[in-house]
Formats: sequence, C-alpha cells, structure tokens
Amino acid sequence: DYFSMPRNIKYRSIVKCPICKFKKELVMSADSHLILYDCEECNARLKPKNNDCCIFCSYGSLPCPTAQKGQFAT
Repeated sequence: DYFSMPRNIKYRSIVKCPICKFKKELVMSADSHLILYDCEECNARLKPKNNDCCIFCSYGSLPCPTAQKGQFAT
C-alpha cells in the first residue's frame, strides 16, 4: 500500500532570509521545531509565518521532518 510505505525524510534544509537573501544550510531535528532563527548576515529574527510550525516550513528549501511526514500542514 502506497500510504503505508516509509517516506524518505530529509534532515537538512537551506534557510533563506527574506530580508537580505542570505542562505544557510541547517540540520533539522527529527522531533522538535525551530521557531526562532537569527540571520547570520543581517541579524533579522525569523519567526514562522502564519500556519507554519517552524522556520523551515516558512523559509527553508524543505519543510521540517514532521511536515514531511504529513503530520502538519505547511
């Protein structure tokens, strides 16, 4: 059955600052959410957008592992 097959979860995402466009690859935790991140270039404090659980779902090249598993909508 397609829905019971394990999915290939990725644990690295490139976060892009919406202010200065600086990009940084970060490792995502399998069981926690990063809800604040300070851009290393411009020091902007990134917070999740409305209805997103973390900064990876808002600004990352890939959503967090929880969202990848389909447990949260992004």
